[in-house]
Amino acid sequence: MTADVSEQVTDADLVAAYRRDPELFTAVYDRYLRDIYRYVAGRLGTQVAEDITAETFLLAFDRRDRFDPEVGGLRPWLFGFATNLVARHRRKEARRYKALARLDPAPVVEGHEHRVVTSVSAQPYLAMALASLNGGERDVLLLMVLGQLSYSEIAQALGISLGTVGSRLSRARAKIRALNDKETTHE
Repeated sequence: MTADVSEQVTDADLVAAYRRDPELFTAVYDRYLRDIYRYVAGRLGTQVAEDITAETFLLAFDRRDRFDPEVGGLRPWLFGFATNLVARHRRKEARRYKALARLDPAPVVEGHEHRVVTSVSAQPYLAMALASLNGGERDVLLLMVLGQLSYSEIAQALGISLGTVGSRLSRARAKIRALNDKETTHE
């Protein structure tokens, strides 16, 4: 097995391989780096995304023997580490969304991360809504939107029940909808 892993190799295969040879953990890195980076960049910006992404994989490597494929996949497991690291930056994240809400719409810039920032800054009510969400609501919403995780993957990543995922997502959507409604009535 090389670091140039095809999508046909399952997470369980990757785990078995890196348990035999820790150097094969690079296959996990190669497979999930882009997803984790986009998620972190979308939440904290590109300036810290590389550091947080690297720290995510370092933590995962250090704890690789604790991963249990019976519990779930590598992807949500990695997103759990990333989300916990993002939580350390929550105050900065909330300040960033509040600042974006005060900005004029930015010109279109290439790259996924920049499109997310541009999209948020172009819709001040969305940036303000994200800033107004509590940490749990923001985590669930952004794992779904930026990480493109399913409900069950979000539950695994955060160590919460499916019902909690649903209720947090419902509250987050309601807050965003309410703020959007308030914005549209003031136009």
